[in-house]
Amino acid sequence: MMRFFAYQPMTQDVLLNSTPAPDRFGLSKTKGFVMSGVKLLIALSVLTFPAAVEAKPPLREVKEIDEELYYIAIANEISEFCPSISGRRLKAIGVMWGLKSKANKLGYSDGEIRAYVESDAEKDRMRAKGEAYLAANGVSYDNPNSFCTLGQAEIERNSAIGVYLRAN
Repeated sequence: MMRFFAYQPMTQDVLLNSTPAPDRFGLSKTKGFVMSGVKLLIALSVLTFPAAVEAKPPLREVKEIDEELYYIAIANEISEFCPSISGRRLKAIGVMWGLKSKANKLGYSDGEIRAYVESDAEKDRMRAKGEAYLAANGVSYDNPNSFCTLGQAEIERNSAIGVYLRAN
């Protein structure tokens, strides 16, 4: 009659490593050690992957978001100074919600988006960029009619800025 024990008695050979002992990694202890190292490397790479994903550029460097906000800002400036042109505010608001959604999909949190939009440095940068564009197109704050001229041209061209403007 054979008896089965929960723990099989170990033989002298296994204790001295004279014969390979079957284990979960294969037939040798070296393979087990290598597989443990591979598993460790995989675990470390999985743990460091989120840090690599989080290394994203500042929102000012995401062209599709920054440029669209720039166009909206220029259109707003034109509509503020030209009485015969008004801004398409609902369209601009809808686009801004879309930009927020796009930024979220790119991995930016609501806090990061808010910090970008409310940043004084970003507002100053956007204003300087906008004023350079206006000056390059012959617009002067001393001459409100120059805003109307540029605004009308943008509307007629149906440009990225013109789509946010409407002639009254």
